[in-house]
This record gives sequence, structure tokens and C-alpha cells, in this order.
Amino acid sequence: MDISVIGSGYVGTTLAACLAELGHDVVNVDINEEVVATLTRGEPPIHEEHLPELVSRHVLETERLRATTDYTAVLDTEATFVALPTPSRGDGSIDLSIMEAGAEQLGETLTEKDAWHTVIVKSTVVPGSTQDLIAPLVAEASGKELGEEVGVGMNPEFLREGTAVMDFMEPDKVVLGADDDRTLAVQRRVYEPLTDRYDTSVVETGTREAEMMKYANNAFLAAKVSLINDLGNICKELGVDTYEIADAMGLDDRITRSFLDSGLGWGGSCFPKDVAAIIAAARAEGYEPPMLTAAVEVNEMMPERLLGLLDDHLDVTGKRVALLGLSFKPGTDDVRETRSAPLLRGLAERGADVVAHDPAAVETMRKAYPDLEFAVADTPEEALDGAHACLVATDWPEYADLDAAFDAMAHPLVLDGRHCIEPREGLVYEGLTW
Repeated sequence: MDISVIGSGYVGTTLAACLAELGHDVVNVDINEEVVATLTRGEPPIHEEHLPELVSRHVLETERLRATTDYTAVLDTEATFVALPTPSRGDGSIDLSIMEAGAEQLGETLTEKDAWHTVIVKSTVVPGSTQDLIAPLVAEASGKELGEEVGVGMNPEFLREGTAVMDFMEPDKVVLGADDDRTLAVQRRVYEPLTDRYDTSVVETGTREAEMMKYANNAFLAAKVSLINDLGNICKELGVDTYEIADAMGLDDRITRSFLDSGLGWGGSCFPKDVAAIIAAARAEGYEPPMLTAAVEVNEMMPERLLGLLDDHLDVTGKRVALLGLSFKPGTDDVRETRSAPLLRGLAERGADVVAHDPAAVETMRKAYPDLEFAVADTPEEALDGAHACLVATDWPEYADLDAAFDAMAHPLVLDGRHCIEPREGLVYEGLTW
């Protein structure tokens, strides 16, 4: 199929490259000329494992992937995925203004097309957004009748940063949301090359249900992480190893072991925004969701608890502190809602001289948090050299391999927020919840 993808951020770029890998001819449309130029060189604009190989192969070799700033490129395609940002407002609700502008521009472009066109919302939007807002905007701007000349559906993404390509190519499920049969049939055709070769569950449902499935997924997982962190805080007070408890809990097939790694909590582009959005949507309907509100509260306390452990051991005023990890998780340069940010603020309040290391996220951290001051080390060993304390905020694999480097610290205090460092003789070691 000929497919267009509007938006080349984290979701849009991964989607476009993976669709090309499935054999489709894909054009990625973005108004950012620099991003388009980067893709045209065969390079992804984001840091994501396996994505550089896919983008390079399908831009430069197979030529099944290209990028442009010209919206009229959608006219030569059968279906358009809309993968535009839906940022949070101050109250947690999502801001759909970028989606609205994109829907209107897409609709205006489709006035020049006589044949049926399918529009598929890929961005995460609260239930009702596709049916009540985006679809009518496309129809009105294009002058076409919904379900007769143009169809608008919903196909939520379930991609984890750091493993997004694998998550797309080997999904737990594929959710196809539509309110008319033709739109649903087009979505089936898009995913046939994937579902024919990989045995996965395909869920066909309405647009509202498809929208809610993404929020339900992320809200449940965020709450699961906060629950194990709450239990971990109790275990810490009682002198119990939370990870041993989590291993035993995971043997219960009603629970499973995934997302039971206690520590600093969740961040990134999905959990914080999606949980806040569904809480805001509930409040707008007059319902206060106590469990999700508590999940957020537990998540927010975890960096403060790590800083509290630091206070128990050392006054860091004027002392060098190594911070290992800036991204919200390993395998990505994404620092949105990273737990490193509150740690940096807390260290600044304590007068520490912070030297940070991250394999991928230094520049994105500088841009996202210009108010936070920290020196940068090229290697974790350099960050540790002469430090009076080390805080581990991201469990990059290379940090787990550190050993002798801790001997270069002025004071060998290691406060581990991610169960990443192996305790040993000669280290003053504290785990956050174990």
C-alpha cells in the first residue's frame, strides 16, 4: 500500500520505518524542515534502538521511505496516519490544538482527491476525540461525507521507548478502531503483512474503545509500578528485600513479574501524560479517581526518598556528587518527566556540585531543563572520580558493569535508585526500596 504518516516524532518515525519494513511505500510528512532533511539523509531524528538501520535501509536502499514538508504527498496514498503531539495542559488534560490544525490541513488537502481516503489517528487522545472532533474537522475541511468518501479510524500505539521497533514488529496485540466497515478493512490491509507472519491478537472495536484501551493499558502499568514502589517503601522500613518479594509475586500468573522493579518511578512521554489526561477526563465528568491519583503521588515521592537517604549519610554542600543517568529509562534520549530532574533540583538545593553522565541524553536534558545546572562527564568513570556520593537514576547496562571505578571516589557512597549496582565490600551502598 501507499501510506502517508503525518508527524515524525517518536511515534511517527517509528511507525513510518516499520511500515516500510512491512513492504509498504511510506511518505513521512512533517513541517519541520530540519527533521525532514535528517530523514532524507537516512537518519532518524530520535534515539531508538534498531531505528537507524531501518531508516537508512528504506530511505537509501529500498526507497520505500521518504520525507517531505509538502502535505500534498498524501494525495498519492490510500491511507494517512496522524501521529502529531498531544501535549498536556496545566490541569493534565490534553491539548488537541496541534491535532486540530493537522486535521484541518489534511482535510483541505483531500479536497483535491476524488477517491476514498482513510485517515487513522495514531496519537493518544481521550475517548471521543476522534469521533467528536478530529473526524468532523477532516470531513468539513475536505467537503467529504464521513463513511462515504472519507473514513477516520483509531489505531493506538503500544510502543515502549528503547524497544519500539521490536514492540511494533512483535506486538502483544494490534487494536483497530473504526465506526465504519470500510475504514476497518483498510486498517486490516495495513497490518496484514504483520499479522500474516506474526501470531498476535487483533482487536477490532469502535474508535472510543480503541482510544480508551491505550489509556487503560498505561494507567494499569503506571499503577502497578507505583504499587510495587509503595510496597518497596514499606519493605525498606522493615528491612526486607523488595526484589526478592517481587520475584515471588511474579510467579503468580495473575500478577506476573513485569513492571515489578521498584525504584525511582516512571517518567517519559506516555505514563505521566496519559495518567494525567485520563484523571483530567474523569474529573471533567465529575468522577475523582482515587487509585490513579495515589499512583501519581507515590511516583512523585520516590526521588525525594532517594535524596532523604543521601541526607542520612552525608551533607553534600560544596561536595562533588556523581549522577548516573539523565534519560527516563535506558535505550532512549527522552528526558520528559525524567526522575533525574527532581534529583538535580534537590541536589542544587543542597549545594552539591553535580557531575552527570548519560550515554545519550545530555543534549536533550540541556534543552528540556535549561534551569538545571550540572557538569557533564564523558564517561561514568570520570563522573565518579573524586565524588563524595553517587546517585544512580537510570539503569543503563554500562553502569551495572562498573566496579573498580568506585574506588576512585573520595567517599564510596552509592545510592542506587534502579537496582543497578552490585553491592560489595568497600562500598557504602543503599538501595532505594531494598
